[in-house]
Amino acid sequence: MTTTAAPTIQGIHDCWNRIGVSGDHSCEKLQQFVHCRNCDVYAGAAQRNLQRPVDAAYKEEWAAHFRKPADDSAQLDSSCLVFRIGREWLSLPTSAFLSVAPQAKPHRLPHRNARGLAGVVNVGGKLYPCIALGALLDIDEAEIEVRTGRHTFARLLLVQWEGQPYALPVADLHGLLRYAAASVQAPAATINKGLSRYLTGVVSHDGMQIGCLDAGLLGYQLARTLR
Repeated sequence: MTTTAAPTIQGIHDCWNRIGVSGDHSCEKLQQFVHCRNCDVYAGAAQRNLQRPVDAAYKEEWAAHFRKPADDSAQLDSSCLVFRIGREWLSLPTSAFLSVAPQAKPHRLPHRNARGLAGVVNVGGKLYPCIALGALLDIDEAEIEVRTGRHTFARLLLVQWEGQPYALPVADLHGLLRYAAASVQAPAATINKGLSRYLTGVVSHDGMQIGCLDAGLLGYQLARTLR
């Protein structure tokens, strides 16, 4: 849709398009805020943008746009959090997540050697069992994907299944993604069997092939590591 440009307010600097997540990722505030939408500069620009004056033609054009019937074929009816392990971009439904935390070194548990169990980590004064997904999914974490023009954000993903929380270390965090469930494709035959059995499909986004993990099956395997 081509809309009539609304008048802009002086003082709005779209740094997110130049040095933020939509630019070259050189903004030093990204280390603290992870994404521009969490930054006070972005929030201030949003407030000023909402206060901008608009003319009658602009409002009428948008009113005509929203009177059109919704395109069900392009409905974004699903959401996930996208992250990377080794060279593999993966995702889990947003409903599985408690929060995202900075990396923390796990402490080994004596006499516990279940596959994938790296130990426990302390996050905000609470202990979480730390599970290495690379070991569970047969992903070589030594293989690192290099993407130019962006920083990488190694994080701990705090998730929960059936009341039990877990911490999952990841090499990079892309963020939230909304997508149409109808657009999910079958996994490629070349994906290793250890990973492919956990995938329900693949979503294409921004040049990435993102594997959609089966939350139920993965949750069952996480629970087995604690038995």
